[in-house]
Amino acid sequence: MYASSLAFGTLAAIICVLSCLHTASADVVVLTQDNFHDQVGADRAALVEFYAPWCGHCKKLAPEYEKLAASFKKAKSVLIGKVDCDEHKGVCGKYGVSGYPTIKWFPKGSLEPKKYEGPRTAEALAEFVNSEGGTNVKITSVPSSVVILSSDNFDDVVMDTTKNVLVEFYAPWCGHCKNLAPIYEKVAAAFHMEDDVVIANLDADKYKNIGEKYGVSGFPTLKFFPKGNKAGEDYHGGRDLNDFVSFINEKCATSRDANGQLTSEAGIVSSLDSIVKEFVSADKDEKKAVYARLEEEVGKLDGSSARYGQIYLKSAKSCMDKGSDYPKNEIERLERLLSKTITAAKADQFTLKKNILSAFS
Repeated sequence: MYASSLAFGTLAAIICVLSCLHTASADVVVLTQDNFHDQVGADRAALVEFYAPWCGHCKKLAPEYEKLAASFKKAKSVLIGKVDCDEHKGVCGKYGVSGYPTIKWFPKGSLEPKKYEGPRTAEALAEFVNSEGGTNVKITSVPSSVVILSSDNFDDVVMDTTKNVLVEFYAPWCGHCKNLAPIYEKVAAAFHMEDDVVIANLDADKYKNIGEKYGVSGFPTLKFFPKGNKAGEDYHGGRDLNDFVSFINEKCATSRDANGQLTSEAGIVSSLDSIVKEFVSADKDEKKAVYARLEEEVGKLDGSSARYGQIYLKSAKSCMDKGSDYPKNEIERLERLLSKTITAAKADQFTLKKNILSAFS
C-alpha cells in the first residue's frame, strides 16, 4: 500500500477545500433578487437551496443537488433552484436564512416556505419533493464519461498515439480521491465530444504494478499522456474544474468551457484570418482571386484545422453567392438555433460556423 508524503497530504488537504466548487448546473435554476418572485410562488412549486460560495457543506451538496435537478428537469410542476446568499442577501434575509445550506420548499402559488430538514442526498431530496409536490420522479444516474482503465486496456488506451490521455491514479479508500471524483466526472463530460481527448482513471491500489511503473506514491496522482509523449507528464495544476479545462485546452488545442460548450475561439484558424480580411474588403471581381488564395491556404492545413478550413471556404462561397449581409443574417439564425434544445453535436456544428462567420462580418 502506498504512503502519501506529508507535503502531498498538505497539498491534498488544500485541494479538498477547493475541489467541490458550487458550480452552476444547467438544470438548477439560478435565482436572484430580480427573478426570485417571478419563478417562485407562481404556477409551480419550488425547492430552493440558499447557499454561500465559500461554504464547505454547500460544496459537498452541489453534485447531489445537480443530480436532483437533472432528474426533475422534465417535471414541469416543480422548480429546483438556488440563491447565492452572498450576492443576494435581501432574498435570503427575507426568508430567515441564517446558515448554509438552507433548503426550503415553496408550494405552488405560495411564498410561505417549509424548511427541509432531511438528509442531503439526491435520493432523500427527491423523496421529499415527490411527497410535497405530488410527483413521482426517480433519480436518474448520469452515464460516466471517464474511461475506466485496467491491466487489460491500459496500453491500448493510454499508449494510443492518436489520443491525448489524462489519467488519474486513485485508490478506492482515498478520501481526497473521493472528493476529486465529481470534479473529474465533469472534466470528462466537458470533453466527451473531443475524439482525441480521453479522461481516464485507474485503481492503482488494485493494479499496483502499473502505478509502480509510473512512480505513483500518493493518491490521487494525475499524469498526462499526450500524443507525442507516451512516457507521461506529471500534472501539477489545480484540481478544480476550470483548472483542468484550461489545462486540456492548452495542451490539446481544444476550446471548451466548463460546461463542455465550444468557446468563441473554437474553429478560428489564425493563418486564414488575414486572407479573410482581404476577402471582406475586396470588391466583387477581386473576391474570386482572394477566394482562390484562401482555398490554397486551406489545402495546406491538416487535422482539425483542415476541417475548420472547409467551413471558411463554405462561408466565403456563401458570401459571394448571397451578398455582404449573409454573415450577419446567418449568425443571427445560428444564435436562434443555439438558444433552443439541440444535441451536443448540433451545438458544436452551429457554434463553429458562427465563430468562423464572425470573421466575415
